[in-house]
Amino acid sequence: MTLLTAVAIGVAIAALGLGASAPPTRPSVQRASWPRALRPGALLVLWRARRSRARAAAGSTAILQSTCAALRSGLPLASALRLALERTDPDARDPFERALRAFDLNAALDEALRAAAQEARDHRLRLALEALALAAGEQLPATRAAAVIASVADRLSFEERLLAEVRARTSGVRAQIVLLALLVPALASYLVLTMPGLAATLASPLGTRVLVPAALAFEIAGILASRAIVRRIAT
Repeated sequence: MTLLTAVAIGVAIAALGLGASAPPTRPSVQRASWPRALRPGALLVLWRARRSRARAAAGSTAILQSTCAALRSGLPLASALRLALERTDPDARDPFERALRAFDLNAALDEALRAAAQEARDHRLRLALEALALAAGEQLPATRAAAVIASVADRLSFEERLLAEVRARTSGVRAQIVLLALLVPALASYLVLTMPGLAATLASPLGTRVLVPAALAFEIAGILASRAIVRRIAT
């Protein structure tokens, strides 16, 4: 269970508890305008985008390895990269395909790869694109380009193994973060069900527009800070 899933479940629990115990409101009362960053749809979009970037970064190692194998068979760099992309996950191909499309439009291959590297948000993907750009810019022979790309691929492979080991050792910490993310909304739901005065306060405009959004913002900020601390261990 991911943290965003835990937050979604916790928010759903709090919403059900609030809705079950809150007094009915008049039709003339306007609905609360929730911040866009706290809407479930926005959180889902951010989670999917992050998963897509993670798959793209993880696939960069396989792309470099396949490109290296094609270079050793005598293919030029652009053809070797095209061949490597045919066997790769579509999520990982996009930055490399953008560079190749720019190359097809008469842009220099090294400049197209560096432009794609500047847009990359993951250091692994950025390093893979920079390695290809270096081989293209220096116009290295196929054997030397393969050696350079192979060294970068070995480094990325080592980082992936190290990251997997760190994630395995910090799985208990992540489970505690998920538990705390579920505990706070569950406790809030319990208090709403047992204290009618609190339910009325949370159902008022002050609660729906200030208190509940502020509580959700603080909880999400705490979760993100915890995730950043755990993630920094791997760097």
